[in-house]
Amino acid sequence: MSAATTRSRTPDRLCAEAVDLARGAAEEAAAPGVVGEHAGLVSEGDRVVTHFFECKEPGYRGWRWAVTVARASRAKIVTLDETVLLPGPDALLAPEWVPWSERLRPGDLGPGDLLPTDQEDLRLEPGYTAEEEPPPTSVVSHEMEELAEAEDAEVTPGAPAVQRTTPSRGSIAAVAEELGMRRARVLSRYGLHVAADRWEEAYGPRTPMAQAAPATCMTCGFLNPIGGSLGQAFGVCANEFSPADGRVVSLAYGCGGHSEAAVMPKPPQVAPPVIDETKVDAFPLRPARDSGSVPEPTDEETAELGHS
Repeated sequence: MSAATTRSRTPDRLCAEAVDLARGAAEEAAAPGVVGEHAGLVSEGDRVVTHFFECKEPGYRGWRWAVTVARASRAKIVTLDETVLLPGPDALLAPEWVPWSERLRPGDLGPGDLLPTDQEDLRLEPGYTAEEEPPPTSVVSHEMEELAEAEDAEVTPGAPAVQRTTPSRGSIAAVAEELGMRRARVLSRYGLHVAADRWEEAYGPRTPMAQAAPATCMTCGFLNPIGGSLGQAFGVCANEFSPADGRVVSLAYGCGGHSEAAVMPKPPQVAPPVIDETKVDAFPLRPARDSGSVPEPTDEETAELGHS
């Protein structure tokens, strides 16, 4: 270690003793009564020392007033350099600023709020490009041009000589716009994957509800199919008693409201009684003497009991 480095790390004696000068500068910069006790000092270089004072300002817990003093070479007078409020090691700091586009979360958009979409949003791609238009030598292009010329001749006043050479209605973009199929941007492949991952996480086969379901949504009558490539893996639930009612669910999702889970077996029906009216059973008015379970006593037994 060089002598210059050792000398710079050792606080200058006169600068270190200038605590009153540093306190007066801190009290002048701060409000009255917010400058606390002296909290130490640090050497900033040759004959440059920074004094720290506690800050009692509400809301600035752990902050310190830092007053830097210095003196010229071979001078005995210490002068003030700067005064600033700095956070300490345990200071209460504001969270790091994050742009609003990164702070936004699903569900934050309320009525009347506008969410501008970035022009370079990876989730979107142009809905129409000139690459989709057939070349001029294509048969489709000639047929469309003849059809457009005939339509323009009907709606545009004047002789054929004054008609436009290149009809605007003959382009692919014009036809798509007339049919209501033209959009400035559509979902890109990345946008489709992001949406699918989000829906799969919320209403997919790995959720606790799907794990306990009797069957998947693929066999449920309440599933409403959707079009496009996402329709191969997702649909919309239309069961008002399901937790996913009105939500896009995976075909592998399931819940207890499955349309076939409540099908109960029919209770067995008792057969009607069968009455045979062709056979007559005899029913005596008086039972026979020997039909009981107790045998009838003889005359000898009754004589012994004194009965005649």
